[in-house]
Amino acid sequence: MRLTILLLLGTLLMAQPMLAQKSEPITVATYNLRYNTKNDGINAWPNRKENVKALIRFHEFDLFGTQEGLRDQLNDLAEMSEYAFIGAGRDDGKEAGEHSAIFYRKDRFKVLQSGNFWLSETPDKPGKGWDATCCNRISSWAQFTDLKTKKNFYFFNVHFDHQGVEARRQSGKLMVTKIKEIAKAEPVILTGDFNSTPDTEQIQTIKTLLSDAHDVTAMPAYGPEGTFNSFKFDAPMNNRIDYIFVSKSFKVWKYGVLTDAKEQRYPSDHQPVMVKVTMN
Repeated sequence: MRLTILLLLGTLLMAQPMLAQKSEPITVATYNLRYNTKNDGINAWPNRKENVKALIRFHEFDLFGTQEGLRDQLNDLAEMSEYAFIGAGRDDGKEAGEHSAIFYRKDRFKVLQSGNFWLSETPDKPGKGWDATCCNRISSWAQFTDLKTKKNFYFFNVHFDHQGVEARRQSGKLMVTKIKEIAKAEPVILTGDFNSTPDTEQIQTIKTLLSDAHDVTAMPAYGPEGTFNSFKFDAPMNNRIDYIFVSKSFKVWKYGVLTDAKEQRYPSDHQPVMVKVTMN
């Protein structure tokens, strides 16, 4: 009898994590697509777009933020009929220039509201911020309802400047301000290419509000630490610059940097980062 009881207790304890994960997990990802330029030669978008789509479908992303995607690239991804996207071009707030788009499964999520803001001193209109000299930088966001659980949450996606040190620092502060302003106390997911390593002030600033999924995953982080490969199959990938952050309303079960490749060629010059989460 005692042995039977012990076996039953052991079975229940082992089942607890599995039972917890049955609360409708969401697979979230962030993926810098590398913009469409002929200068990339064999790595130009037309030569790799089907590999990007195959990766997304194989890993069954539910929600994912993209960076650097031009409108034609986003339209290519939208050929996957199970997905739709929101987002605006950074140059005019419509379709011109790179987007920080958000893709979502149409049968799982419904957009309740959405918007965009720029990483600058004047976030309500297109423009460069602080010491940025290259480009306008934009963040797109949406409030979703999960049609399975009926729970609502906010999703933000962003791409920080790659040159301006002050621009990145101030962008961290702006993201915290805007998330508080838009989402208030509601659950939040933030994805993006932050062009910043974990020790930087801007990442630490974001962590005053949200948790880095890499740090709070229940299962140890999978894959390389770094997320940028420069289209080199043997890249060391030591530096983590792509992130997924979550509010306390989310439990992170898995975190991974995906290294899918075909014929020793990566689908982009960044590795996608993927997590599996549930809402509390």
